[in-house]
Amino acid sequence: MAAANAAREILRRLHEVMASKSGAEAKLGQVVRIVAELLTSEVASIYLLRDGMLELFATQGLAQSAVHVTRLSMGQGLVGTIAATREPLNLAEAKEHPDFAYRPETGEDDYHSFAGVPIVRREAAIGVLGVQHREPRDYDEVEIEALQTVAMVLSELIHGAGLVDDAQAARARAASSGPLRLSGLKLVDGLGRGVAVFHQPRVVVEHTVADDTDVERARVYSAFTRMREQIDTMMGQAEFAGGGDHHDVLDTYKMFAYDEGWARRINEAIETGLTAEAAIERVQARTRARMRSIDDPYLRERLTDLDDLSNRLLRIVSGQLGTAAKSGLRDDTILIARNLGPAELLEYDKRYLKGVVLEEGSLTAHVIIVARAMGVPVLGRVTDLFAQVSDGDELIVDAGNGALLVRPQAAMITSYEAMRDVKARQAEKFAAVKDLPAISRDGQRVAILMNAGLADDAQALDLTGADGIGLFRTEFQFLVSATLPRRERQQALYRTVLEAADTRPVVFRTVDIGGDKAVPYLQEGEGEENPAMGWRALRLALGRAGLMKVQARALLEGAAGRTLNIMFPMVSEPWEFREAKALVEGQRALLARQGHDLPAHVRYGAMIEVPALIEMLDVLLPLTDFVSVGTNDLTQFLFAADRANPRLADRYDWMSPAILRVLRRIVREADAAGVPVTVCGEMGGRPLEALALLALGVESLSITPAGVGPIKAMVRSADLGSLKAQMTGWLDAPGVDVRTVLAAAAAAQGVELG
Repeated sequence: MAAANAAREILRRLHEVMASKSGAEAKLGQVVRIVAELLTSEVASIYLLRDGMLELFATQGLAQSAVHVTRLSMGQGLVGTIAATREPLNLAEAKEHPDFAYRPETGEDDYHSFAGVPIVRREAAIGVLGVQHREPRDYDEVEIEALQTVAMVLSELIHGAGLVDDAQAARARAASSGPLRLSGLKLVDGLGRGVAVFHQPRVVVEHTVADDTDVERARVYSAFTRMREQIDTMMGQAEFAGGGDHHDVLDTYKMFAYDEGWARRINEAIETGLTAEAAIERVQARTRARMRSIDDPYLRERLTDLDDLSNRLLRIVSGQLGTAAKSGLRDDTILIARNLGPAELLEYDKRYLKGVVLEEGSLTAHVIIVARAMGVPVLGRVTDLFAQVSDGDELIVDAGNGALLVRPQAAMITSYEAMRDVKARQAEKFAAVKDLPAISRDGQRVAILMNAGLADDAQALDLTGADGIGLFRTEFQFLVSATLPRRERQQALYRTVLEAADTRPVVFRTVDIGGDKAVPYLQEGEGEENPAMGWRALRLALGRAGLMKVQARALLEGAAGRTLNIMFPMVSEPWEFREAKALVEGQRALLARQGHDLPAHVRYGAMIEVPALIEMLDVLLPLTDFVSVGTNDLTQFLFAADRANPRLADRYDWMSPAILRVLRRIVREADAAGVPVTVCGEMGGRPLEALALLALGVESLSITPAGVGPIKAMVRSADLGSLKAQMTGWLDAPGVDVRTVLAAAAAAQGVELG
């Protein structure tokens, strides 16, 4: 019988076996007889993973006395090698393979050729199906595919009969795969340990044999139509329009989505009697096998795209479109995803979420801001993430060192626990000073404020001992909402934050959306080549006066009876500040006429992050009550360097004299005008960089909650007066490496830099 017809007949016969009332072992015996007959093999055997060993469970052709007697460990012999690698073997002369292991009790002396495939469930090998012939021969590709199809059906049968435990199989795979270290880009610093959970869970194919091939074919056609619609929709969205890497990826997706060859191969698999899900997985397994055999990185990347698209098609056809957040986390978890949005991240239970690992991700993505606020370490740009990590694998995320440890050994876990203990001792030390003021050894008081953006963040004021909230990012509420937040919702949030802060100050930054922080309900600035410098923040708000008026009223009503600090982001020229302030004052007058309760006092500030504004400080400062310097954007604009580009992420130092001289100028002019300055952004949250800011004369920092303790400890251990004098000399003398000399001066003083 031709091999292609054999595959179809095997499935038909297997369907009969599955439907019979025989016991599981009897069914396995029938399966090996069917495989041997229809593939004209002298031997067909099934090995199952039992108590960590691969046990001969059924055979046609080998000695029946070897059943339940012959056992191989993972990686031992040809069967163990197949289970450990989850790769097929096709050997004309089995005894010549270096992993061949002779088992005399099986009576396999007379057989030369061997072909075997893994039986896989949840990406773990739970057994092996093999065939043997007396004469040396290479098996046809279609015969190997027939064996793989049988293995899929066996996986369903074995699981249903409870012959193999999924958890045991996962542990065995972890033991055979061994530990692994993957590198990535630090997006949010921190350490975390937990089990791998995929944000979009991989679909487990439960039913492999079709009852009606016409129905299965129709399901695949419908899924292809829906998938193509999704790809076309994504290509039309603002963040993917106008070219760039994302557009190139989607072009590849579209090419595969409309590839008739791919669709034909899936339909051919259905014709053999597979369900739609099993057919997609059957073709996907072949793609993955090709991926592993290709050295060319470009071709591997293209096949990875096809693998990703196969997962999408499988989720559509199975109807499993939800995320892992829907079922909830039950253990300490490291979340695995290609990318995440802020709303998706907030769906997860913070008690169990110990880290996030992304195959993509960038420093400027707003999900990173949310993760930092949640205190969740994030590692991004991890290549081969989905190929190397399986659901349930134990993981350690060391974002600070850009590392993901997969299936760590005992020594790695011990090292992690030691690092965790060090951080815990540091936390205890910081807790001891949290209620003490940040006063330097020479008596200078520094305000240590924290950044926030979520209602829960305000609770961290008491936990950290921060002096207040120096930057409340109001856009979080806009980013995680499917529609424009109503005024009542905004007002409730602002009131909640102010009540939690009590007498401590809170600075609300008006909404900073648009550009690189796109929201679905405001499709403006489509196709911008440089979204970070485009139609966003105050520019968008002034252009959408209705949006800003609603927020202004919500802020004014939410702060009734209190002091309201409003700060405008991305001010480029003084007239923008005047116009924004006038808009808020107009709403304030309107509310007064309507008899609403109003803030006792309103203070207005500007973010200094656009270099052009520095040339206009003499005009701007008299208009303001305070200013804040956004070091993240200011740095990338000064150096014309995209912070999301990994090749530039570490190229431009915050301790560069260019940055420090600009900051010194801002501080000096603000001091002369009597306007207080706060520095926001990552720079202020790093002890050495924060020390540089204080040496420039900055007296107020707003940083992440996790940074409050370390920065307060640093301030209390420093003599700022002497460092200010030295900083002046360093910046005025050309060629000084400020980072090196400041670190040396701090060491000489015994400053605690963590």
